[in-house]
Amino acid sequence: MDLTAALRAFARTVERGSLTAAARDLSLSQPAVSKHIANLEHRVQARLLERSARSVRPTAEGQALYDASRSALASIDAAVEGLQADSGRIEGTIRVHAPSCIGAKHFHSIVMAFQREHPSVAIDLVLESRTVDLVFENFDLALVYGRPEAQDVIIRRLGLVLRILVASPAYLAKHGPIDSLDRLSQVPLITTPRSLTPQNRMALLRDGTQMEVDVWSILRTIDAQVIERTLLDGHAAGPVQHLLIAEDLASGRLVRILPEYEVRPTEMFLAYPSVKFMRPAVRAFAEFAVERLLKIEGVDVR
Repeated sequence: MDLTAALRAFARTVERGSLTAAARDLSLSQPAVSKHIANLEHRVQARLLERSARSVRPTAEGQALYDASRSALASIDAAVEGLQADSGRIEGTIRVHAPSCIGAKHFHSIVMAFQREHPSVAIDLVLESRTVDLVFENFDLALVYGRPEAQDVIIRRLGLVLRILVASPAYLAKHGPIDSLDRLSQVPLITTPRSLTPQNRMALLRDGTQMEVDVWSILRTIDAQVIERTLLDGHAAGPVQHLLIAEDLASGRLVRILPEYEVRPTEMFLAYPSVKFMRPAVRAFAEFAVERLLKIEGVDVR
């Protein structure tokens, strides 16, 4: 039995919660992953995974083995990656996470441009609106909104993602002009959790001074496509990331309201697992992505 390969198959299955996903990540067949785990269970004389129709999770013995083997596998990877780094080759697979809102609109094109320049690099791109554990889920880097709280990551601040208030011409024709905070509080809005305070008031900035206003939120969501569609259809006005609707503003499909105000912006970071050696491919992609992210309209390098 190849103990390292078996431990790697087991660890990836624990991290992904799925034999199929683990097999895909490791470029193996699902039966091959199952065989690795069966051989490992036979060797340690213990059942390591609980299997259900939808997922797998470690038993107590499996969790103990995973915790013990994780650092060993990381050390092996670091040693191999260190040798690769000496050659400076930009190759291999990079596992990247980004918020779905910016991912589909901007980050995907950055990934494709990098891959065209470096065809020996494969990129596993995951777009989700959730916080991820970079180490546990084996990501090489992540684009993150808000300062990460995890202690096992290295962060690089990129700037601010600006939010502005917008509405469609049809919405304004129906509800009339919105030329004051009092008017803003009287009309239906679509909002996000980040745009509201814990008291469900909208935090706005004017000339660096923050103020709060009561608003009438008819829909709250973090889904960028839902927000854009709701705004374009004229169902609501509201705050939105400038980078998501720059084309809509340029075409006149949306117009900015109360331009003297901006909604509380969000810091954007690149995050890297501190326990992983940064391979040349990861470093090259990070620099490539940063250069292009900072050119996006709606990203402020303050």
